Amino acid sequence: MKKESKKTKVSVMPIGDRVLVKPEEVGDTKSPGGIIIPDTAQKEKPERGKVIAVGPGKRGDGGDLIPVSVKAGDIVIFSKYGYDEVKIGDEEYYIISESNILAVVK
Repeated sequence: MKKESKKTKVSVMPIGDRVLVKPEEVGDTKSPGGIIIPDTAQKEKPERGKVIAVGPGKRGDGGDLIPVSVKAGDIVIFSKYGYDEVKIGDEEYYIISESNILAVVK
């Protein structure tokens, strides 16, 4: 019997210098004192995620295409309020301008 994959192919391609990011799951965390804090009690949205798709880049002053510096599969850290939330199927994604990506985690 063949096991079906839960991964769904995303058919969204960002335009310009925008990047489609799947935010990292926020699970239960433990305080320094050992108290488990459920994810429902955490107010902050994740600021880290996996790049799913990237746009072609933006046009420079001379009309030349400047490609996006991140690629699909990269784990990135982004600005806390610098994204737009989108829902594709049952999954939540963020669309982020490249200028709001702060770092790539290596």
